[in-house]
Amino acid sequence: MTPEEFVKNFHKERQQLVDLYFDEQGQTDVSKMIQSLNLDDKKLGTLKEILMATLRDAFYTTLLGIDGEAQIGDRQETYRLTDEQGNELTGGKIEGFAWEYFHNAKAST
Repeated sequence: MTPEEFVKNFHKERQQLVDLYFDEQGQTDVSKMIQSLNLDDKKLGTLKEILMATLRDAFYTTLLGIDGEAQIGDRQETYRLTDEQGNELTGGKIEGFAWEYFHNAKAST
């Protein structure tokens, strides 16, 4: 796995979570809470945007934290993350891809 693939999977996970939460047949706690609000389409769209932004910020910060470029909680450390083949994903390699996928052009891919 490459650092870009790692970040791209977080980006996909964010979309999959939001899709799951807004599934009318969803059985997760979050989807049940959303359904219980009985929101009209406009408010449902706003809530979806809020959740997308919240998860964007959480995943982006987590990725930067793993890469040693931001704090996780109240500590900032350098971590070493490798895939099953021993390829290192961290060491400053995640930050740029995280920006691209969560804040820039690749965010829509």
